[in-house]
Amino acid sequence: MISKTMQDALNAQINLEQYSAQLYLAMSAHCTGKSFKGFAHWLTVQASEETAHAAKLIGFLLDRGGRLELKPVAAPPTDFGGVIQVFEQTLAHEKSITGRISALFEQARKEKDYASEIALQWYVTEQVEEEAHVGEIVDHLHAVGDQGGGIWYLDSRMGKRGKV
Repeated sequence: MISKTMQDALNAQINLEQYSAQLYLAMSAHCTGKSFKGFAHWLTVQASEETAHAAKLIGFLLDRGGRLELKPVAAPPTDFGGVIQVFEQTLAHEKSITGRISALFEQARKEKDYASEIALQWYVTEQVEEEAHVGEIVDHLHAVGDQGGGIWYLDSRMGKRGKV
């Protein structure tokens, strides 16, 4: 059985994962509006990945006998600036998620909830990958700038990202 504290923390993370999906869909629409369909595609795939993260947490919570308590998901912004700003904001968001996952992991450790600690290890590893990948995109965007052929080449590359 999972503690009420851990149940509440997992429910909050599930809600945050759902917000992340909404945020990335809004960013995708923003990129589409600027004719960056490759970046939009990458963000749509990322939104699907965030939904999968929430579903995985839901499954874990229910398997532990916890109660799912979904909350309203806040509306994300609709304007994000240029593509560089979109991915800088994406990186900042992923770093904030890393902080939340670390806090969950610490809570599991504090409660000696080994099952949660083990399950959350996957998310710890996933966040390392997320930050590294988005950081690389930001570096590439800074290298080519937001004008000229380089950004369109990157847009083409981002459009090749496979589905989750």
